[in-house]
Amino acid sequence: MFDGPAPEVSRFVTAQQEEDAIGLWIKARAAQGVAPHEIAVFVRSSDTLERAKRALTASGFAVSAPQPGVDLEPGPVVLLPMHLAKGLEFRAVVVACCDADELPHSARLKAVSDDADLEEVYDSERHLLYVACTRARVTAVDPASEFLDDF
Repeated sequence: MFDGPAPEVSRFVTAQQEEDAIGLWIKARAAQGVAPHEIAVFVRSSDTLERAKRALTASGFAVSAPQPGVDLEPGPVVLLPMHLAKGLEFRAVVVACCDADELPHSARLKAVSDDADLEEVYDSERHLLYVACTRARVTAVDPASEFLDDF
């Protein structure tokens, strides 16, 4: 499905376990010489930005959450919604919070009126995950997104 190494997918029972694992993984990348600004954490929606931010700050990392069109600042780990990942490159990426109600996003599913629209939503949500997953570690709290089975 992807070029390069297969993504590592981790599923957790609690959000705290996910946050702890993300922090440890990022610390390990930093110990390997990856600079914090070369690391990104992507989430599906702004609803889960705070959850991912807790994982970073609890681990001692500064966090940058730039707005669209703003240049990334060197230094902090980058935290962004997946839809802003396109065109960006990082040495290490975590795609976090890929829970069943986040991916596909429950609000988008509730707005669907027919099967054709449902298929379009699934396709666009799967594409969003695909764009975000370059060289990524993917995490979720169970129940995890059905899209993770594609890996």
